[in-house]
Formats: sequence, C-alpha cells, structure tokens
Amino acid sequence: MYKKRIPLIANLTISMVLTAGLATFLTNTALAQDNAGLLETAIKAPHRSDANRARDQYRHPKETLLFWGLQPNMTVVEISPANGWYSEIIGPFLKKQGQFYAAVPTLTDNMPEAMKRRDASYRQMLKVAPEIYGNPVINTYDASAPVFAPNSAADLVVTFRNVHNWAKAGHTQSMFKGFFQALKPGGVLGVVEHRAKPGTPLTQQIESGYMTEQFVIESATAAGFRLDRSSEINSNPLDTKDHPGGVWNLLPNLRGVAENDKSKYRAMGESDRMTLRFTKP
Repeated sequence: MYKKRIPLIANLTISMVLTAGLATFLTNTALAQDNAGLLETAIKAPHRSDANRARDQYRHPKETLLFWGLQPNMTVVEISPANGWYSEIIGPFLKKQGQFYAAVPTLTDNMPEAMKRRDASYRQMLKVAPEIYGNPVINTYDASAPVFAPNSAADLVVTFRNVHNWAKAGHTQSMFKGFFQALKPGGVLGVVEHRAKPGTPLTQQIESGYMTEQFVIESATAAGFRLDRSSEINSNPLDTKDHPGGVWNLLPNLRGVAENDKSKYRAMGESDRMTLRFTKP
C-alpha cells in the first residue's frame, strides 16, 4: 500500500517545534523551581523572628505567593503592611531584581498612638537593613483617593486581611480602583481575607471582621478586575466564625478571651480565609 511520505523539511519543522516546546516547558519548570527555592530562602532567613515563623503554619506564605505568581523581577505593591509580616518575605525576595512598594495609610492626628508607633517601627525596619530589603519605596495614601505606585507600574498588588477595615470606613471601592490604577494590563491583584459564611449581612461582616467572597469579588469586578481563580490554601475548617468578639477572638490576638477559653481558641488556629487572584484586563 502506498504511504504518503512527509518531506524531510516537514519532519525537521515538526521536530524543531516539539524541541522548542519542550525547552520552553523545561525553562518554565526550572524558573518555577528557582522561584520556589528563592522564596523558601526568604521565608527561612534569620531576620524573621520566631514569633513570625510560628504563624507560617496558618498563613502559608510560600503557597500563597506562588499561587499569585510572584517572581523575583516583579514590581510588587503590598497594601497596608502593618507590622511587616509579609514584607519580611517579599522585600528580600525582590531585593536583587525587582522593586517593592509598601503602601501605608497617611497618618492623621486623631489616629491611635499604637498605629503611629507601628508605622514608625515598620519604616525603621525597612530603613536600617538595606542588605535585607534593598531599596523599597514607602508610599503613603489617602484611602478616599489612593495612589499606591506610579500608574500601571505594578505587576502584582497584594493585600492581607484588610478588606473589612475598608468596608467599615466606606473606602472599599476607592481602594480597589487604586489597585486597578497601579497595575499593568495583565497584572495580578492578590487578596487574602477572613471569610464569612455566604449570605452574611454586610453589617455583620463588618462587625465580625469576616467578609463574604461575594462582597470581595463584586468589589473587585466593579473596579474592572476579573476573577482569575481562587484557592483553599488558607482555609481553616476548624473556624466556626461565631465568636462573640469576631475574628479578633482568634489567634494571634485572643482579644477579650477569658483565660480558661484560650486553649480552645489556640487549638482552633487563625481564621478561615479566602485566597483570591484577580487580573487586570
């Protein structure tokens, strides 16, 4: 039986395409492994305190940041970094090739002294250790009309457990618009937030600190984002979400918890959390 023979040049072309595809796959795999290794180094670095390391089991920093696609040559903005738990990891990871922006709220005279002390401590942390953090940029923002970084400069914007604060202050939509403005087209917004049960009224969400995924997704999409995917990396099925003092009854605060109840709350761990990845079209 006659069999049509594929010309040699066609065979070579097919071979080259397959080889190129394999090379790309291997390169991407190697880069992913390198990123994971660099991130692991930052997470295990000696500048992190034992207290912060103890929370890795609840916050899953490696898995969370890789889920969002963090790479060492990115421009990354962390929103409201508080004491800098995540900055201690992201800053060193970006030190050689990337750029780290820390977006902190503008201080006002009526803010609690504890917030002012925390702000000063965070700034000092980044300033005194350039060998660890390189040259991070600290930008202050007004939540009613925030500017976090130069327009379309960021590859990745990340925020951890902050949405309930903006909802309480009425700044949710302005904040998400600010994220959108800071990101490049194709850029990623990563959100971790305490997760309420579906259907929880907004007033109860704000009071408890637990927000519904629906609220966060609708806030992001209203600003122009598309939900790319979600993850259960930071879920916690032990969290009953019915605590009298809201999420603050849990670790690390144990706020308002009676001494004889603290062991119960410690066993529960930190809150159940959504982990969402949005993209800017």
